[in-house]
Amino acid sequence: MRPVSLEILEDRTPGSASDEGFLTVRRLRLRHLYDDGSASPAYSCDVVSRPGTDAVAVVLWFRGAGGRPQVVLKEGVRPPVWLRRQKDLVQADPEAPLMLVELVAGILEPGDEGPDGLRRRGAAEAREEAGVVVPLAALAPLGGPSYPTPGAADERVEFLVAELAGPPPAGPLPPGDGSAMEHGTRVLVLDLEEAIQRCRDGRFPDMKTEIGLTRLAATFGAQDDHRS
Repeated sequence: MRPVSLEILEDRTPGSASDEGFLTVRRLRLRHLYDDGSASPAYSCDVVSRPGTDAVAVVLWFRGAGGRPQVVLKEGVRPPVWLRRQKDLVQADPEAPLMLVELVAGILEPGDEGPDGLRRRGAAEAREEAGVVVPLAALAPLGGPSYPTPGAADERVEFLVAELAGPPPAGPLPPGDGSAMEHGTRVLVLDLEEAIQRCRDGRFPDMKTEIGLTRLAATFGAQDDHRS
């Protein structure tokens, strides 16, 4: 079964406090200070946060026929994107998708502290979202972290990469994390170059996914340069 639409059962927005939902909003009045001791005019700044604040995105890949790199992605429901259809936007978005293809990713949770914390979360998300078991030692950093929406949210995304022995096992869908939002999630395997092209032409409109995939592609270029 493939999700095709959404139904809003209740809108809890009216009367809700900014710290009552999954996301919290700090409504601040700030000024920034200069190195000469002066300050900017005061201004308002809202900061959106979610539990755990930071996230990890994992580039899972393996070598397919002819040694070509194949990547493992997941497709799932993204209500905030689809709901753009109902907004009065400067640039209308009547085709905003309900399902987005993305890297395996997840928010850091208690227990993900310490030097191996990112790897533990990356391995857990790989198992939940792609149905693959990845040893912690197989996960490595893939470049530095990134702030996806620095003008509004304090989230930081860390990138990891892991080479798999082969494609994900066939069979039932991955178990997910128990959230109803993950119902309908499926796993995709694509050639790396094809996946990057789909990011660039808008078929996979997820920024962290394009960043992670292009970083992976760059590592192969660096390896070729080293061999030459």
